[in-house]
Amino acid sequence: MSTLPLPSVANRWLQRLRRDWALRRLADPSFAFLFDDPPPDEWVSLDCETTGLNVRSDEIVSIGAVRIVGDRLMTSERLELLVRPERGVSAESVRIHRLRERDVAEGLPADEAVRRLLHFIGPRPLVGYFLEFDVAMLNRVVRPLLGQPLPQPKIEVSALYYDHKFRQLPPYQQHDNADIDLRFATLMADLQLPLRDAHDAINDAVMAGLAFIKLRALKSG
Repeated sequence: MSTLPLPSVANRWLQRLRRDWALRRLADPSFAFLFDDPPPDEWVSLDCETTGLNVRSDEIVSIGAVRIVGDRLMTSERLELLVRPERGVSAESVRIHRLRERDVAEGLPADEAVRRLLHFIGPRPLVGYFLEFDVAMLNRVVRPLLGQPLPQPKIEVSALYYDHKFRQLPPYQQHDNADIDLRFATLMADLQLPLRDAHDAINDAVMAGLAFIKLRALKSG
């Protein structure tokens, strides 16, 4: 008889079933490595800068990613990519991320940039601050390549921070609408972490990675 608890056995069986189903749907078999078992205690912190906030019409202009191993941010193992948008960049987007038309003109086409990103990430879970938006932008390119969205588990730093602050509230304030400031600058200051220039893909990926490491330590400590 197995010594594993029944729920653990069932979960592993379900995960294998989902993995096999996803592999059958994979449009390009060369990306099968995305469904391998991830290295233990490894993640990739990710951020994208874009021409705007419309996930249907705006485009990615830069990607930053850095690996996390255990409680260490591996800044020597990072990926920084400029991406050439098809429709150029507006003055408003330049004001935010400081990437001009000339800066991104020599960037990679989006599909090539995403291919490089997928090889960098592998099967590792993704970490990010308001990661849902970045993933939605990437999936516009990923879906034609894989026939499906990014398969890696996603970990939202702002959700981890919310849970951390919620646990500190007195019982009478612990309700569904608890007012917790989730702004990135507030989060970093409260966690006593260095704040880099924002709206720079690699800087934002590094900061999200540091926050993730700190929040994991606080939860287990």
